[in-house]
Amino acid sequence: MSEQIPELAKTYDPQAVEPAISEQWLNSDAFQPKDSDESYCMVIPPPNVTGTLHMGHAFSYTLQDILIRWQRMKGRATLWQPGTDHAGIATQMVVERLLDAEGIHRRDLGRERFLDRVWDWKEHSGGTIVGQLKRLGCSCDWSRERFTLDAGLSEAVREVFVRLYEEGLIYRGKRLVNWDPVLETAVSDLEVQHEEEQGHLWHMCYPLVDDPDKHVIVATTRPETMFGDAAVAVHPDDERYQDLIGCELVLPLTGRTIPVIADAYVDREFGTGCVKITPAHDFNDYDVGKRHDLPLINILTPQAHLIDDEAVPEKYRNMERYEAREHVVADLDAAGLLHKIEEHVHQIGRGDRSHAVLEPYLTDQWYVDIKPLAKPAIEAVENGDIQFVPKHWEKTYFEWMRNIQDWCISRQLWWGHRIPAWYCDDCEHISVARETPERCGGCGGTAIKQDEDVLDTWFSSGLWPFSTLGWPEQSTELEKFFPTNVLVTGFDIIFFWVARMIMMGLKFTGKVPFRDVYIHALIRDASGQKMSKSKGNVVDPLEIVDQYGADALRFTLAHMATPGRDVKLDVERIASNRNFMNKIWNAARFVFMNRGDAMPETNPDATFVPESAINRWVLFELDACINEVDKALADYRFNEAAASMYAFVWGVYCDWYVEAAKVALYGDDEAARKETQITLLTALDGWLRLLHPFCPYLSETLWQTLHGEAARLVSSNWPQAAWHAQAFVESGSSMRHVMDVVSGIRSIRGEMNISPAKRLDASVACDADLQNILASHADSICALARLENLTWLPRDAELQAAAVAPLDAATVYVPLAGLVNVEEELARLNKTQDKLAKEIAKLQGRIGNPKYRENAPAEVIEKAENDLAALRGRQQEVQAAIARLAAM
Repeated sequence: MSEQIPELAKTYDPQAVEPAISEQWLNSDAFQPKDSDESYCMVIPPPNVTGTLHMGHAFSYTLQDILIRWQRMKGRATLWQPGTDHAGIATQMVVERLLDAEGIHRRDLGRERFLDRVWDWKEHSGGTIVGQLKRLGCSCDWSRERFTLDAGLSEAVREVFVRLYEEGLIYRGKRLVNWDPVLETAVSDLEVQHEEEQGHLWHMCYPLVDDPDKHVIVATTRPETMFGDAAVAVHPDDERYQDLIGCELVLPLTGRTIPVIADAYVDREFGTGCVKITPAHDFNDYDVGKRHDLPLINILTPQAHLIDDEAVPEKYRNMERYEAREHVVADLDAAGLLHKIEEHVHQIGRGDRSHAVLEPYLTDQWYVDIKPLAKPAIEAVENGDIQFVPKHWEKTYFEWMRNIQDWCISRQLWWGHRIPAWYCDDCEHISVARETPERCGGCGGTAIKQDEDVLDTWFSSGLWPFSTLGWPEQSTELEKFFPTNVLVTGFDIIFFWVARMIMMGLKFTGKVPFRDVYIHALIRDASGQKMSKSKGNVVDPLEIVDQYGADALRFTLAHMATPGRDVKLDVERIASNRNFMNKIWNAARFVFMNRGDAMPETNPDATFVPESAINRWVLFELDACINEVDKALADYRFNEAAASMYAFVWGVYCDWYVEAAKVALYGDDEAARKETQITLLTALDGWLRLLHPFCPYLSETLWQTLHGEAARLVSSNWPQAAWHAQAFVESGSSMRHVMDVVSGIRSIRGEMNISPAKRLDASVACDADLQNILASHADSICALARLENLTWLPRDAELQAAAVAPLDAATVYVPLAGLVNVEEELARLNKTQDKLAKEIAKLQGRIGNPKYRENAPAEVIEKAENDLAALRGRQQEVQAAIARLAAM
């Protein structure tokens, strides 16, 4: 062999392996698209520039990397487009907190100096997650990394805004929005967290103007908003209040009068059936106000203090909203206008970033008229141009898209894409332009000022699949890689991001942005609980990588990625898969130590047909594994792909084939040894290729030991199924019989408590045809089962004083004379049986207890039932062993 082959360390140490391999990849062009007529592209869901890697990220990005490495090995020009999101609110909050620690408010700095601080933070502290993704093994084309505020993407954002404005699909309007008084910005409906909270229902008396001794009682959860009341509404069919419709009421504490109106919105069963209508501070009241042409009376500042305005009595002006509530309630009570106060549980809307209670607030904002964009996006999924996997997520998509409301795209922040609109001081004209104008587009004056607001972060994110490829320029990358092939993401951003990418992609390119949308599940803790810092159950992926290695984590996440089901992540599973990595390392090391000068057969067109049935069998099983993994990945069934690989690598190759190969490796037949060495290496070559997308570090290290230091698995080809001729198929059938016999003997060892080191005698009763097959593998059977002697019996023969293992086509007998003290073994088994019976009775009692089933979490009950099934299985095994011994 001319290539230098590195020596493999005795033990697998991921901390030693992974950094060196990562450096090899990152210092090469391994992750960049190669020349190919076929392309495959994914865009990474851009993590926030403020983010650090959490387990949800690790899960999503592992699945994406598996797909991209698989397709790269299949010879396609693959591009996994990386980048980060500027994350408007999140990033501004981070920097404002840093300024708070210095005693500085952003308004003290002014917009430009504040943005300088944000950019400085971004350069020095932002993007931490990118390094963490590289550590996980993500094979993005890092040379193409983008940022949603970089020059190219900013150009795309302006182009989209201007085009939509010119078409009348972006407009400015005064409407109610969800207002965050802490961040002082509008937030979208999707950014509101609705939570049930304990509160109160205040019943207030509104006197009639014509008869002040009479009053109507209205119930509200927000008495401080009464200063914005424009009417009191009753249901038009409510007989109790027919005479009041059209009457005027005195608004308490103000002296202002408001009418009683009739509207079907009113729930006659809630409270008294009389509802205060505050159009400027309640979404439902806003709609009622429009129907009845009621005035919009704003009473709050952007910080949720009562305004200094005649609408608010002087006493309450500038009070914080909850302070004002206390004073209003006290003053109503003092005036005899507070009827009663009730405990009341109701829904509160909080901002998902600040967690502040949001206010419906009347402001001027920019909106997208979204329905014209939604229609083709709905049709794209209806007609199959875009497929959701699993398919049931289409229903969620349709429900939102068919009821979509205009999109508020302006945010009262400084960090983000500033809205390209300029207001003229000399006229009311608004200039919207791609480039900064020098004059007003209406009057030609120079007294123009740009809008202070920025765009919703999701506006730029919605352009991500095509803006990152060069749009609005018709670049070669856009032509080659768009539409992209698949988007891998979580269900929680179907509305935020997926739907908007589909709408924007169709609008501005005429194409869907991706063909498939794979929606992965949530990562939960081992008991099925959502991970949260408050619960103390967060599993940090970086700590896991430090402890077990990236490959063990990646393989675990893939193995558990069952479509449509949340992942219950148990660290013990990761530890178990670290053992799998060790098993792989040790098996490969054994092969390398016994390879001689052999090299694998890597030419798929070669006619390598081993003489040995065992060697043909392992290649036949490799073929089957290749087909299974390929199909599973094509169907996004990552768990099935991982399971197939685990079954082959551990079950077939390590546990069976390597052990069986020792007969030839340690024997005197030179030709058999050489053939077995080649087969060991050839099968290893094949399954390392299969393993690479899942465990890239380990597989790359072993590959370079297999093929030489200059070899690179990351840019090698996916294995092809080549060993499916009849000779290989027949060897598969014969080896299954061998494995059945060996497994039968091993089960007898376990049941009879016979040392694995003890060599046994065994007899197999079977027909002549099966005897011929098994006899040809006698050396292997003896080696695998650790037999001293193997003899044959007619199919219907029986052997006395022997343990029995009945098989489908044969019966295995192991004489027990001299191996087992029957009395002692029976005593041991009976003691085990008694212990099992007590454990089963105890567990049955617990599971059968109605209170237990009512109060215990579902996952705890499920574990108890699984434990009971395992105990019963063990009980049956012990009973069978007792019966065998008793029959001797």
